[in-house]
Amino acid sequence: MSGLDDVIAAETRLSEVDGLNGRLVICGHSLESLVGQKSFEAVLTMLLPDLLSSSEEAVRAELAQARLRAFREVARLDTDLVSLSVTEALRVLMARLPDGEDKLVALLQIAAPAVFVPALIRAKARKKPIPPHIGRSHAADMLAMLTGDLPGDEQIKALDTYLVTVSDHGLNASTFTARVVASTRAGYASAVLAALGALKGPLHGGAPGPVLDMLDAVATPDNATAWLAGEISRGERLMGFGHRIYRVRDPRADELKSALKRLGAAGGMDANRLALAEAVERAALAALRAAKPDRVLETNVEFFTALLLEALGFPRDAFTGVFAAGRVGGWVAHAHEQIATGRLIRPQSVYVGPKAA
Repeated sequence: MSGLDDVIAAETRLSEVDGLNGRLVICGHSLESLVGQKSFEAVLTMLLPDLLSSSEEAVRAELAQARLRAFREVARLDTDLVSLSVTEALRVLMARLPDGEDKLVALLQIAAPAVFVPALIRAKARKKPIPPHIGRSHAADMLAMLTGDLPGDEQIKALDTYLVTVSDHGLNASTFTARVVASTRAGYASAVLAALGALKGPLHGGAPGPVLDMLDAVATPDNATAWLAGEISRGERLMGFGHRIYRVRDPRADELKSALKRLGAAGGMDANRLALAEAVERAALAALRAAKPDRVLETNVEFFTALLLEALGFPRDAFTGVFAAGRVGGWVAHAHEQIATGRLIRPQSVYVGPKAA
């Protein structure tokens, strides 16, 4: 029972993770059919059809208004809060939002990370936070609040691809946490806050940043094979490779790699950085197959997430917060589904302690 492997804990219409075949299905659509075809707002209409408006345009407008409401909390940033990590400060700001099980609370929870993360990044750099703009898409506004400039189409499409790609992914640790809390009828905000706490762990959403540390250490493509072999011989984990569910390549990795190539130099993707990453990926896969032939350790979502978010201007200590900005749609959808169709989640345990005297 360790890790609850193979235990069915919920029935859901939201997403299916087919680990054997490397497929992710969100609301009846393959990830491949969503990326580039559906915006983050459109995916939200699929995840929450009976809570949010049915049209992409309406959700875009409602989410924009929710971003404005979230920005009111930015005025309460103080020195102590800014001194925290982006993830810890994000948790504090999210905890200040109202709770409940209604549409306005749901929209505010979905909107807030996209507002708070750029504001915290700027505040930590001693820059003034930038307010949201109601005429922009969620991805475009998040980038504009980060840099102060109107992003190009390449950057908007790249971030939107990321938000769609990570919007939901079965019953992962943070989503399961959200469902457990929602089952108590604590409210969407409580469910999201608990999920964010689970996401920050290095075995979940806290993992993409170290991918860049690895690339920095390798430095050049020629060093990749020797450096990676040394890490494996010391028993170190190669960040960005292997997944608990996928027995083949993580389909999200392919979509993000394609997004990086579409982003190109015009969108901020350094060609040398991408070439280094591709060399490290090839060397890592070869080294892992040789060292651990009995295990399937393919490229996962973290590897190209790190490169994409770096190219878009997000510092690596903010990657978990950007992850939350995409996954929060799934968290709210699972909380909503649990409230509507589930009951209090209360599993049993097997006592293995000392017998009573």
